[in-house]
Amino acid sequence: MTPLLVGWAANPMKPAVLMVDVDGVVVRHPDPSGWTARIEEDLGIPRPALQARFFEPCWDDVVHGRAALRDRLAPALAEIAPHVSCNQLINYWFEGDAHLDETLLLELADVRASGVPLHLATVQEHERASYLWNTLRLRDRFDDMHYAAQLGASKPSPDFYAAVEQRVALPASAIAFIDDNEKNVEAARARGWSAALWTPGATLSTLIPELKD
Repeated sequence: MTPLLVGWAANPMKPAVLMVDVDGVVVRHPDPSGWTARIEEDLGIPRPALQARFFEPCWDDVVHGRAALRDRLAPALAEIAPHVSCNQLINYWFEGDAHLDETLLLELADVRASGVPLHLATVQEHERASYLWNTLRLRDRFDDMHYAAQLGASKPSPDFYAAVEQRVALPASAIAFIDDNEKNVEAARARGWSAALWTPGATLSTLIPELKD
């Protein structure tokens, strides 16, 4: 058995691991429009053009690991903003979408200190996943990360949750999960996870009472 499963077997009422979403949970942008809110003023890139030329036709392949971010972003920028390099946009994006919820992170640290490992379960492509883990140093606060480009599937597809279960070698009933998207929560519950919808101001012990055991 894995160490996670051993710990859960000792106290099957308590989750063996807590899975945590990133965007909207650990990272919450103060502007409802997100990191692109001022992109035209700051970089001269029209938001509708970026959406139409890059995100709509390319993002599905990028976020599922079928294409590299820069391979799809570079030709899009060449058309809509030739004065902006891939590095400039990626730095603007990642640095502008890095607002950590320190209050939640403190609460999560208490959960981790109680013996429940913390994992990130998130829809990311490879470069931002690395930025979150290494540059923002979420690796210091979490024990592992499972993300879409790595798994080849994204929430709320059942394949995402099944792939996470396989990676951690745990039964669905041993996994707790918080996410700010109701569809993602419902899909996790359908797999048998103990899942709760995260909203700002909520507390983990209220959403997942098993964490208190």
